[in-house]
Parts: sequence; structure tokens; C-alpha cells
Amino acid sequence: MNNIFVYCEVENGVVADVSLELLTKGRKLADQLKCQLEALVIGSNLNGIESQIFPYGVNRINVADDERLFPYTTHPHTAITVKLFQEEKPQVALMGATSIGRDLGPRVSSALHSGLTADCTSLEIGGHEDKKEGKVYENLLYQIRPAFGGNIVATIINPDCRPQMATVREGVMKKEILSATFKGELRNLDVKKYTQDTDFMIKVIERHMEASKVNIKNSSIIVAGGYGVGSRENFNKLYELAEVLGAEVGASRAAIDAGYADHNRQIGQTGVTVRPKLYIACGISGQIQHTAGMQESAMVISINTDPNAPINKIADYVITGDISEIVPRMIKYYKKNSK
Repeated sequence: MNNIFVYCEVENGVVADVSLELLTKGRKLADQLKCQLEALVIGSNLNGIESQIFPYGVNRINVADDERLFPYTTHPHTAITVKLFQEEKPQVALMGATSIGRDLGPRVSSALHSGLTADCTSLEIGGHEDKKEGKVYENLLYQIRPAFGGNIVATIINPDCRPQMATVREGVMKKEILSATFKGELRNLDVKKYTQDTDFMIKVIERHMEASKVNIKNSSIIVAGGYGVGSRENFNKLYELAEVLGAEVGASRAAIDAGYADHNRQIGQTGVTVRPKLYIACGISGQIQHTAGMQESAMVISINTDPNAPINKIADYVITGDISEIVPRMIKYYKKNSK
């Protein structure tokens, strides 16, 4: 009762990174609220899945294992999640802001009349005073995310309805094992109790997933370009620099919209969240939509003609100048010193 639940996605027997990141955050929130952390895993052939989940400090894993539950389809996963939440009455429920989470989350919150905040960049615990109603609330979930096109950071609360639900993008939270030897309770759910035959009216006949050829998320060095790069030709220079550094190329949304790079390279609130050791920002202004996806980089170098660009405030080093002049000089220097 009143625990924190994390819906864990599983693909080919492997728990998704975003789910493990949420378990890490969920453990910290549960410690603050002095409650237990529970995981919900729905799928097929889930034997041994607990070995991936318990180390993150999960007190109980609820497993619904049935061959009809993989691959994901809306109705059975929604039915199981809704009925389990009705039984257990969690105070917080977290999901990844993935294609599955974005389908499942709104359906569950609608069925439970609980509300949902999508694409959160931070989750905290705090209080709230409603002066109009004369009420004081303690231990609410602060669901924090950019709003109004990224011009502000909004803190959203849900004082009265439960569970407080949020989805979080992959890479926003850190993934950290609590203890390799941590053991909790494993609870196997009776799928027949939580579903009806009509929930399985849709069957996936064939499923194909195309693996991404761009691995920005796991790159230790990223060279990213924004609209200030000026042209696709100038942007191609970033690929040359990345090749010399053994880096990956990223882009801001403005650069994507201008046609400088493909969407799968987009970094930011509507793209990928990254935490590289080195982030070289070329011609990027640094609006909150972009910085939300890279602000936890270990080191940031900003190259921009505008000395007052917002990104310079979070950069460790700032180079003021034209990209078309500075980047070729960097390529020449690194090529010379890499021999």
C-alpha cells in the first residue's frame, strides 16, 4: 500500500535502461518517503528477470508472465497495470517515456483518474500549501519538466489523486546499482485474474524493429552542432572533427529543422539525453530544450560567435569565433598530434 511502482520494459530478456534508471530514482524517492519500491514486469519467458532488478534496491517484483503478453499490446498490459494499481494503491507510479510508456501511461492514468506528467526531466519530493483552500500537503512528487516551448521549467504536482504518475525519457536519470546482493520478494501474478479473453483480441503476427545506426547515447565524446553552424556544408566539418576525435555527431532541434542533420542525431528534450565525458557545442545557443539533454556532460566546450550565448553559462570552456574558421583549425591540430 502507498508504495512506489516502476513499470519495467523487457526486450529479449533484457530490462530496458530507462526502467533501470527509474528504479534508481525510485529507490531514492522511496527512502525519502519511507516506503517500499516495487517493480511491475509484464511479458513472456521472464524466468530469472529478478536478477537484473533486485540489485537496484527493489523490495518486491510483481511479474505477469504469459506467452500472450509479448510483444507488447495495449489492452492486456493496461488491464494488468490498472487492476494491480487498484489493489495496491501506489502513491507514485513511474514509466519510461518510450513508445510503450507513452501508450500505456495515459491509459492507466485515465482509468484511475490520476493525471500524468509526461517527459519529466527531474523528480523530487516536497510540500505544497494551497492558500485558497487552506490546505497544506506534505511529501508530494514534484514532476519537473520544460514547458511553453521550453521557455520555462514547470513544477507540476498532483495533491489529491493517486497514484502520482510521470514518464521520464531515457538518459535523464542515472542508473546505479544499490547492492549486487540485494534480495526482495518475487510475486507471480495470476494473469487470468487480471485480464479477460477480450484483452487478447489483437495478436501481433509479425514484428520488425530496426536498430539505430547512430549511438549518441553511449558515446564518450560528442560534437554537436546547432543552427549557428550556418549550413549543411559547415555541418559536414563536424563529422570530420568527430572522426579525428573518435566521437559521435549530435545536433540541436534547430539544426535538424534546418536540414543540417537527421532526426536520430537530435539531442535535447525532444531528442536523446546524453552524459558524455566531453561535449563540444558548435553554434548552439543553449535554449533549455537542448541543455535539458546534455547539461550533465562531464565537460562542455562551447564554440559560438555570440559571447553571451546561454550555453556559455554551463560551458567549462568558451571559444568565441566563427565555426567555419575554428573547427578546421581543430581538425588540423588533432590530426597533427594524433600521429
